[in-house]
Amino acid sequence: MNKILLSLTLLGLIPWLGFAQAQPSPAGDDSTGVEGTISIAPIQGGPIRQGAPDSKPLARMAFEVKQAGRVVKSFQTGEQGEFHLILPPGHYTIVRKDRPSAVGFYGPFEVEVEQGKMKKIQWQCDSGLR
Repeated sequence: MNKILLSLTLLGLIPWLGFAQAQPSPAGDDSTGVEGTISIAPIQGGPIRQGAPDSKPLARMAFEVKQAGRVVKSFQTGEQGEFHLILPPGHYTIVRKDRPSAVGFYGPFEVEVEQGKMKKIQWQCDSGLR
């Protein structure tokens, strides 16, 4: 009897599973936020040689996203300094997480996120090398 009841219950749930999977995500979920790259310069002290790069992508660096002074999200840049954040509309401040030294400038970077828009940005950090 218990097996029959369990089977009937499971059969009754199958249409609901299909309905739950077919529901689209709320509008703007994956199209609202900020994405881009973060680089750092200069990459060596002293004069820059002609033709030599003076900046490079800031790879695998942890950052925090703050709103009204509270951390709302954390992220880490990719190998090429790239990142992609889904955020609700609003004003955000992005800063380096767990900053180990006082040398260099790693934000704060300010960004305004608008509904339905993926804001594209390129930020450059200052390594502090001279």
